[in-house]
Amino acid sequence: MVSSSSSSSLSEVQIVTECFIKPKTLPKKSKEPYHLSALDHLMLSVHYIQKGLLFLKPSQQSGNDATEPINDFMDTFLQRLKDSLATTLVHFYPLAGRLSTLRTDNPRSHSVFVDCNNSPGAGFIHAKSDLTVADIVGSKHVPLVVQSFFDHHKAVNLDGQTISLLSVKVTELVDGVFIGLSMNHSIGDGSSFWQFFNSLSYIFSSHEEDTIDTNNNNSLFCLKNPPIFREATGPICTLPFSPLDESITRSESPVFKERIFHFSSETVRSLKSMANQDCGTTMISSLQSLTAFIWRSITRARKAPNDQETTCRFAAGNRSRLSPPLPTNHFGVYISVTSTTARTCNLLENGLGWAALKLHRAVTEHSGEKIASGINRWLKSPYVLQPERVSDPNLVHMGSSPRFDKYGCEFGMGKAVAVRSGCNGKYDGKVSAYPGRDGGGSIDLEVCLLPEFMEALESDQEFMSFVSSSS
Repeated sequence: MVSSSSSSSLSEVQIVTECFIKPKTLPKKSKEPYHLSALDHLMLSVHYIQKGLLFLKPSQQSGNDATEPINDFMDTFLQRLKDSLATTLVHFYPLAGRLSTLRTDNPRSHSVFVDCNNSPGAGFIHAKSDLTVADIVGSKHVPLVVQSFFDHHKAVNLDGQTISLLSVKVTELVDGVFIGLSMNHSIGDGSSFWQFFNSLSYIFSSHEEDTIDTNNNNSLFCLKNPPIFREATGPICTLPFSPLDESITRSESPVFKERIFHFSSETVRSLKSMANQDCGTTMISSLQSLTAFIWRSITRARKAPNDQETTCRFAAGNRSRLSPPLPTNHFGVYISVTSTTARTCNLLENGLGWAALKLHRAVTEHSGEKIASGINRWLKSPYVLQPERVSDPNLVHMGSSPRFDKYGCEFGMGKAVAVRSGCNGKYDGKVSAYPGRDGGGSIDLEVCLLPEFMEALESDQEFMSFVSSSS
């Protein structure tokens, strides 16, 4: 396992125990290689997904549930979580495997697949810190120590040949618990990531309900919407080169500032109304309006020359756009990058609606035909994404989604206090959208910028007037 050693002036995270967890049982199809698709291969040089939830420890001294000593809470919790992980992996069996490569010599080609049989399982780490929940959520900027709440620090997906494809790291704080998941992004996208997270929480709750009746294990193996995996008897696609060589570059990133900006449901509705009124339409969505707003705000903070081009990019879901469409629980990488570009002067001189309409058109043009055409081009000339192709100095990238059920994962501790992410996949201009904890359509934006740009953004009165005081 790859464990980070990041620290801050507040605290250092100390590893207590680490182990691997295997599925309780394996389906017959796990004996066959699980071959990566074209989009999966494309992601081999991209970082693991790292997202996690911060909880307050339940009080063991008040209420009807005060049946176990305070010191026993973590021991009981960790054992239940390990058992739940072993059960959840029955449904998500590829996440317990390792990547491997199938090679052919004539012609020379390589295809990556998941080997579910020769793997120790998913990673599981218990760590401790003398931080409090207030140290995390009360800080103006996201503390660097949060990066240490995740395993597989700076790992890229190809590293899944030697490290686990999934790792769960539980960091015990003074008054809280952080559950950080790191998942190989070649195996699943954000939708699949949160499907797993929610399934793990659901099965954990089932474990709690069934602890009295130890003979009733049937419910533990039932999910309302179990994942659907591709059926493939052979390699779906191949690379004309070895993904094991130096074709995948790794570069050190500069130090960024990260901050969570909260937009209330009223503010989100107001931005949507402004954008649609500007364009005389009702078609622009809340997220498109907010994305246009942050694109314009970051571009203004960067003070780029008027004739410089700036790009707003986002990951669009493909499942519903395919023919026939795939259900939301179809596990894998089903996203494509969509973007729109404008000159700085045009973006800032025109209103919010002008930028939002450009984003709306980019979304509507992302059709099933366009997705199929992109995959066909890749099959004719395969490649893997490179860091220099992912970011540029004038880019704003909107990632994640407020539609993912992030606060539905409770693990017996009630609603999470906050969502946080690791260092993976971060660069200047990376923005992640999360549902606001208070619900109702509120949205949190996790913004990553170079320090000078973050300072300029925070000094922008127009931007900050829309930000909730709770940020």
